[in-house]
Amino acid sequence: MKLKVTLFLFLNISFLSFAQENLTYQKPSKSILDLADYQRAPSVSMDTKKENMLLMYRNTYKTLDDLNQDELRLAGLRINPVTNISSTVTYLINLKLRKVNGKEEIQVKDLPTNPKISNILWSPNDKKILFSHTTNSGVELWVIDVATAQATKLTEALVNANLGNPFNWFLDNETILVKMLPKNRQPLLDSKKDLPTGPIISNTSGEKSQNRTYPDMLKNKNDEANFENSITSELYKVKLNGDAVLFKEAAMYFGEEISPDGNYIMLTTIQKPFSYIVPFYKFPSKTYVYNLSGKEIKLVNDVPLNEITPKGFMAVRKGKREMDWRKDKPATLSYVVALDEGDPAKKVDFRDEVFLWDAPFDKEATSLVKTPQRFSEITWGNDNLAVLSEEWYDTRSTKTFLINPSNPSQQPKLITDRNSQDVYSDPGVFETRKNDYNQYVLAVEKNNLYRIGEGYTKDGQFPFVDEFNVETLKSKRIYTSAYKDKKEDILEIEDFKSGKILVQIQSKSEYPNYFFRNIKKQNSLTQVTDFKNPFESIKNVSKEVIKYKRKDGLELSGTLYLPADYDKTKKEKLPLLIWAYPAEYKDRNSASQSTQNSNEFTFPYYGSFVYWVTKGYVVLDDAAFPIIGEGTTEPNDNFISQLVDNAAAAIDAVDALGYINRKKVAVGGHSYGAFMTANLLTHSDLFACGIARSGAYNRTLTPFGFQSEQRNYWEAPEVYNTMSPFMNAEKMKTPILLVHGEADNNPGTFTLQTERYFQALKGLGAPARMVILPKESHSYVAKENILHLLWEQDQFLEKYLKN
Repeated sequence: MKLKVTLFLFLNISFLSFAQENLTYQKPSKSILDLADYQRAPSVSMDTKKENMLLMYRNTYKTLDDLNQDELRLAGLRINPVTNISSTVTYLINLKLRKVNGKEEIQVKDLPTNPKISNILWSPNDKKILFSHTTNSGVELWVIDVATAQATKLTEALVNANLGNPFNWFLDNETILVKMLPKNRQPLLDSKKDLPTGPIISNTSGEKSQNRTYPDMLKNKNDEANFENSITSELYKVKLNGDAVLFKEAAMYFGEEISPDGNYIMLTTIQKPFSYIVPFYKFPSKTYVYNLSGKEIKLVNDVPLNEITPKGFMAVRKGKREMDWRKDKPATLSYVVALDEGDPAKKVDFRDEVFLWDAPFDKEATSLVKTPQRFSEITWGNDNLAVLSEEWYDTRSTKTFLINPSNPSQQPKLITDRNSQDVYSDPGVFETRKNDYNQYVLAVEKNNLYRIGEGYTKDGQFPFVDEFNVETLKSKRIYTSAYKDKKEDILEIEDFKSGKILVQIQSKSEYPNYFFRNIKKQNSLTQVTDFKNPFESIKNVSKEVIKYKRKDGLELSGTLYLPADYDKTKKEKLPLLIWAYPAEYKDRNSASQSTQNSNEFTFPYYGSFVYWVTKGYVVLDDAAFPIIGEGTTEPNDNFISQLVDNAAAAIDAVDALGYINRKKVAVGGHSYGAFMTANLLTHSDLFACGIARSGAYNRTLTPFGFQSEQRNYWEAPEVYNTMSPFMNAEKMKTPILLVHGEADNNPGTFTLQTERYFQALKGLGAPARMVILPKESHSYVAKENILHLLWEQDQFLEKYLKN
């Protein structure tokens, strides 16, 4: 009888372990809380001449109250219908000004009470700074006078920021083009109260359209009406004295671009019909050019609804795309047209053609160049010089050319032809500077251009500056960072003749700060900022990049952390935490390369396991998990086996150092890293437990591709099924902590993915815990949720790993 009672109690305890817990928000243990609850240093914005800097302060985290606001989810947007700005925006709470060569920080005067600041924008002459302030009822436009550090309100809370930045400077430094809510705006419809007038009906045209699983799409006529209402604006010209004049009547303005000479304005408006399956930026649109008085000059583009998309990452829509003002000319448009009708499967000699079109557009556009691969971008320089890039994802090919915009018959000159994933061969990015039109163009000094490179090599990271001769097409290295105990990022070349550059320098324990360096004078370094390390408690932890090999010989790497007091001579066997994110490659050489730098500042945040180095764990952060598919083989054809081999190699490497108990190893990841985690626990016995956050576990719910997979489900059902942890849930025997934001806004990782996977694990008797964080999207931002997440992870690891 006693045995039966004991068994009954055990069964009841087991049952209750699956039940809903009424748990209030918790905080992690002190060592973790001390790191997580810190004050963030300000971010920095400098003017063009590097005379003044704006220090921008924000709270370290948002709060649940910040997330608990009214929200509409319409056509890929998440907006606050009361304030008319994105519900996901992160606000600044204070602004200060400082001379770059000074020390005194000057508080900007007369900022709004309890400021919620966003959309910072310097004037062309750097004398003024625009910003928006969100009140309880809407968005205001404000301006700062840099010389006096005085802030002034320019408009009432009528600015429409639902589609992002709502204002632009004119070249005169006195006038701003502003999107404002229409004066006769009608109230939004309440979908919960207004009864539908009929069913929701959608039809197919019979054409293939392989769209991915977008979140927050329109669902009904009320959504359509609210979307139109939310993004409709009137355009005003607002002066610095606050005077406002209507420029264009109400429309669904999607893009407002002023020509470099300031004489024309290109306006794009969204048109109907709307779609229930694609986001707003695929809706029909029309683009007109107007003069400064608002007179229509030309309809320059008319784009239909884009629901029908060919398969592949290199697929684009038909017609004119990438339309923009040419940065080095007064008023010339450039645009691209697909010569393969946007279909990568078609065999053609040239994929794209680039055109130039001079205002007032009374003549036909002229062809500039055709590209054998898909057009990527153009960086304009001058009449005779521009840099064009093309790419092709399937082969990871990227090519860069010099072209002569004034002579289309002149053959493009090939500069680089490389694998886009081969970081060791990356030649860097061409430096640009502002021209007289306030546009960034190639920095040309005599016959030289300049490139700034990140400098990844097999021996470490050594950023560089190269001088590139446009006549000989040869590069000369004029500076290489020589640090081996610090990390130097080269941000900008300030003076080409004197050799002055702006850099950011950091180390494991030194917070990133700005410096001016003179590359023509040895050891010439002038510090600009002096931000302190907010994480003193981990400044002495051991941190190094380790390299090791997978069983097939592929070289891998990860950043290894040991507790500050760990004795490497005694080699106590500690539990190991691995945090990773898989990446797909088409060749072994690129997959073996490392972009990790052990001198990077140790910045613990909720997206890693670094906190737990304070609690007696060994942490392997950012462990390399390459998935390779060479030739006709796709990476995902062998996803599971490569995943397991990567994990085994990482554990073997740290175990060989003598630091860990290999029976006490946990793995974790976010998004695709969560997908990785669930698969590793399902298909290997390497781990004691795992933490999977905001993942997707059933790939049949993303049937038209996911991550880097271009094939659809019906082309490769075995790949989709084999890779899906949900389809293999009966194999799961290892404890897993599943975490997801209640309002995930990432394509494919709907919260439903975690809920259904947990139900499968629960029904099959697997040890699992699910935590849904209220109000959170794909990334987590509320302090209450983040601290509770850290507590959940800490409790889970203590239970299933450490003890």
